[in-house]
Amino acid sequence: MSGTRAGELAGQLESIAERLAELALDCLREVLEEGESPDSHKVAEERRITRARRSVEKAAHLLADGGSSEGG
Repeated sequence: MSGTRAGELAGQLESIAERLAELALDCLREVLEEGESPDSHKVAEERRITRARRSVEKAAHLLADGGSSEGG
């Protein structure tokens, strides 16, 4: 894959990661507003979204730097 295409995809993934972060925060806001218990389904949903965001961020990073730091 050419560097330009990989860079474009990295940018798109970074945008997706930001949207996932916003979605996770929305889940936490709902928990606080509704006074739900910390073990509610919304908290579990936030954790799942956060894991997805981290994975997307990792993919964006790998594409952006050409995979040169794959060991870390």
